[in-house]
Parts: sequence; structure tokens; C-alpha cells
Amino acid sequence: MKKTTIIGVDGGASKVSAWQVIFNHEKKIFCLGELNAEGKYADIPGFLADFRPVDVAVQFRELAEEAIKQTDEEKQQEAVYVEACARAIIEIARKSGADNLLIGIGMPGLKTTDQRGIHVVANGPRMLNYSNLLEKRLELENISLAAPIARLGSDADYCGIGENYAEEGAFRHVQNAYYLGGGTGVADALKLKGVLTPFDQTKSWLAKTWEMKYTDGRSLERFCSASGIQSIYADMSGKDIRELNAGGVYPPQIAQMAAGGDEKARATYQVVTGALAAIIYERIQTLHSGWRNSFEFMNPNRPPLESDHPYKGLLFERIILGQRLGQLFSDEAGKTVLAAPLLKALDESIQNSTVLTKEAKEHYRSLEEIVVPSHLREAPALGAGVDAFFAWENEG
Repeated sequence: MKKTTIIGVDGGASKVSAWQVIFNHEKKIFCLGELNAEGKYADIPGFLADFRPVDVAVQFRELAEEAIKQTDEEKQQEAVYVEACARAIIEIARKSGADNLLIGIGMPGLKTTDQRGIHVVANGPRMLNYSNLLEKRLELENISLAAPIARLGSDADYCGIGENYAEEGAFRHVQNAYYLGGGTGVADALKLKGVLTPFDQTKSWLAKTWEMKYTDGRSLERFCSASGIQSIYADMSGKDIRELNAGGVYPPQIAQMAAGGDEKARATYQVVTGALAAIIYERIQTLHSGWRNSFEFMNPNRPPLESDHPYKGLLFERIILGQRLGQLFSDEAGKTVLAAPLLKALDESIQNSTVLTKEAKEHYRSLEEIVVPSHLREAPALGAGVDAFFAWENEG
């Protein structure tokens, strides 16, 4: 009998992170295995360090006209990205001794019609043939697949899948929950009435975090992502990002400085907690009472949100902060400068609301039990592996 290994891949802006994913048949749950490997794009020969993405407006226009003109630079960078992913997968395959693989991959960007490539992406090359090229590259290594790569999924959706099917997942055992992950970017995931509900299915009444604009005119993504929080501190302190990187000053270190009394660091986290409280309150309010124009949109041409939706009246049993944002929330310094003030500001917004009912306000009085950090490592990679397994099982 052939030995099959599930591999989940989280494709980021600078590297891919691949993990072995284990399915427990008895418990019907998934977990990460011991094997993982990274593929850094910059380590691959042919990597274009000065690559500049095609203007997003041009990408959308070419897509609408069904005339995508992938540039030579995009094709070269696509080959590099595929090679980085292949090397990470090959390393795990060799170590696991697998005869064939099931591969799930999460990548940013608007996917092709067959979901195996990328039509539009803000910070990278369009990769129209990603899955085809990867499968051919693995074939050269005599690595067989239990099934073709079903799709390039959304890392946000995969965070939700991971939280729902891992033993320590925070979506388990609840009917209504919201996940806000902050890493390189921001990830939104939902579970409503016991069903994982991708944000693409709620776009008529609920917006993604990165789509919404804060009072300073910038995307709310800035207040959730690690790089965004670091950039806020850079602005506050008058320091260059490169200087902070060289000194190893990232959000956890900034939190420690804030806890120690550094004024610029404290001011940074005051801004961050205010924005996060506003984001979470908007989610609570919109689910229960419908959209109330809390924020403007980054895209002024985005269709307005509908105030009515099929889930009105529901309350979140759990609100999860994931990835590096979740780690920050649970760190010792983060508890002081992020968690405590965030919960206080959120509680004030809820209890002073003119929209939420008395019953809703009472439900959210126990915010310390509702707003929790994720304990799931590498949620997008785990979710990618789970999705690959279910796609294969459904095909079978």
C-alpha cells in the first residue's frame, strides 16, 4: 500500500513555508507533523531582487479584456517562486519517505478560473501556470501525486479551516466565531451557524479588514500586521524601517519598550489598540445589527454594503486573534500594552452602543473569555493541507 503524505504550503511575499500535515482517522482531526521546510525566493538562481509588479489597475483591465500579457520578468519570477516551493516540498517528501503526496497551497491574489494560477496580485508576479509548472517540476524528481493540486486557496480561508479542524483550533465547539489574523498582512475568517463562511460569500454585507479605511486614511490592515505596527512606531519615533530591522526591533520588542515606559512605543500601541477595538466592534455590530457605515473604503468604487443579511441577531461566541497578532496578544508585555487596553476600549464601545440590544451587551460582558489568542501554529499551512485532503476525499 502506498504511503501518502499531506503537505500544506503557506506562500508568502518572500518565501514559502511547507509543513507535513497529519490526519488522525480516529479523532477526525488534523495537526502539523514534525517535518517542515522553507523555500526563500531570494535563494533561487534567477530571482529578480528589483522586480516591480505590473500596476494593479493594468492587471484588472487586462483581466477584464481577457488579454493578460504576462511579462518576461513575471514569467522569470514565477519560475523562481515555483522552484522555491518545489524545493521545500521535495525536502519533506524525501524525509517522510512518501510514495505520493497530497499538496495544498495558500497564496495571495485573485486566482485563475481553474484556481490553479494567479490572475491579479498586488505585490508579486502574476503566475498563470503555477500549479502546472510545480507538478512538472515534482515529476522530474520522480515524486508522484495522489491527486493534482486542486486549487491555490486563500490564506485567510485556510486560517479558518485550520482553526476548525485542528484539535487545538479555536473554531471548534462553537457556532459563531470571527478570526482576525495579523502576520505579513491580515486574514479574516468566519464561522456562522456552525459553517465556515468565506468572506467572499459575505462581501455584500461584510467587508474584509484590508478594504476598510481608518480615520487616518490608511487601510485597517496597517494596525493588524506586524510590518504595519512596526511602521507606525517608525513614524512615531522618526526612525527608518531599515534601522529597526537591523536592530531587531519588531512589534514584540516595541511592546516591551512600551511596557517599560517608552513614550513613542506606548503611543504606538495606543493607536493600534484603538484601531483594533474599532475593527472588532464593527464585526460585532455588523453581525448583530447590520452595516452602519463605520468605515469608508480604500476603493471608492466598491459597491456599498447592504445593511440586511441572513445572520442578523447573532452573537459571536468567540473572537480569535491569530498569527503574530495572537502571539503579541498573549505575550507578557502584550498583555499590558495590547490585550488589557484593547478589551477595555472594546467593552466601552459595546456598552455605550446605541445599536446593540441589552441582551447583546450582556453577552459581551465576558470579553476576557470571548476574545482569545489562537494557539494554532502555522494555521494557513495546516488549513491548506486539510483542504487538499478534503478535495482528494471528495474526488474519490
